[in-house]
Amino acid sequence: MHQSVARQTGYLPGDPEYRKLSVALFAAGLATFALLYSTQPLLPQLVDAFHVSPSQSAFSVSFATFGLGLALLVAGPASEVLGRTNLMRWSVAATSVFALLSAFAPTWHTLLALRGLQGIAMAGLPAVAMAYLREEVHQDSHARASGLYIAGTAVGGMAGRLIAGGLSDLGGWRFATGGIAAVGVLCAAIVWLLLPASRNFRPSPARPSVKVLRDPALLALYGIAATAVGAFVAVYNGAVFRLSGSPYKLSAGAAGLVFCVYLLGSAGSATAGTLADRYGRRKVVPIGCLITLAGVAITLASPLPLIVLGLAVMTAGFFAVHGVASGWVPARAHASGVGTAQASSMYLFSFYLGSSVFGGLAGTAWSHGGWTGVALEAGALFTVSLVLSVLLKQTNAKLAR
Repeated sequence: MHQSVARQTGYLPGDPEYRKLSVALFAAGLATFALLYSTQPLLPQLVDAFHVSPSQSAFSVSFATFGLGLALLVAGPASEVLGRTNLMRWSVAATSVFALLSAFAPTWHTLLALRGLQGIAMAGLPAVAMAYLREEVHQDSHARASGLYIAGTAVGGMAGRLIAGGLSDLGGWRFATGGIAAVGVLCAAIVWLLLPASRNFRPSPARPSVKVLRDPALLALYGIAATAVGAFVAVYNGAVFRLSGSPYKLSAGAAGLVFCVYLLGSAGSATAGTLADRYGRRKVVPIGCLITLAGVAITLASPLPLIVLGLAVMTAGFFAVHGVASGWVPARAHASGVGTAQASSMYLFSFYLGSSVFGGLAGTAWSHGGWTGVALEAGALFTVSLVLSVLLKQTNAKLAR
């Protein structure tokens, strides 16, 4: 009887399968961001280990995000035929294997190649997670479930950077990379054991549709994804060099403690999801954009506590924006008659393309303008996100608020 109801309405908070689903996707999101950005706190060490420039060291992050972005264009449509659950399971497992191999990379180019492969393997999870949630969770809890998944990515971003920074102080960047890979293996096991099989998935032809590029609201959401995450990654890429240099001179482990502010990102995402269910996404996203801008402005101060405060405010705002916007895409696509997985893939392609391009530019901004240059880049990108979120108010509100 319970299973019959689940098929008709989707899982609700309190259902045993909803709890399993939430834990599994939280772990999957944690692994995704922990592994994806694991080299970010190690950038100064990579500069010394491989004799590359700060802007080149950022390629260790950009190659992974670029590989992920490209693979998303294939993984999303493929899931419409192959299904969601197995693709997500294998994605987390394969990503962990490539992460482990990265710890033994003999040369800089080998490391970049492995990081690119890691990003490609990772695509199976984010490409379909939101579509899976829309199919399996009751519509009244979509934003809440999406917020929990994004909260997992926030915790992963914090844990990956924090653990990598601490382990690098103990045994160098290779030891740190191997430690993060072990976290990925643990999360992969949780996903395999707990993630419920799809019950409401119906295969459909994997024909790319131009509709995902015609809807004004979807286009605005893609733009928000690219600019917001580009600014976010740029700030943290630059922050690693700022905190390791004068006058702070923090070790990788000490600088990694700054990433504890990701906990606010987790809270921001979950809270924004709940507020979006109550007041509508159109009202929540612009507020999140304003919060990110305030956070960047605070980081221009010199005292370390104010820098940390600014990063915390920006992180909470970013994950509020991303948590709501990423859940908005499949809802909008479904209401508009567009393939949800394809729309989610386009959103995430924009997301990781922005991370690769704008995040990579942070090294150049830092080399030419120091922290002011990085803050100006981030501020301009977050301003574009704000403008796009305001323009969303002008689109057809009847198609998924």
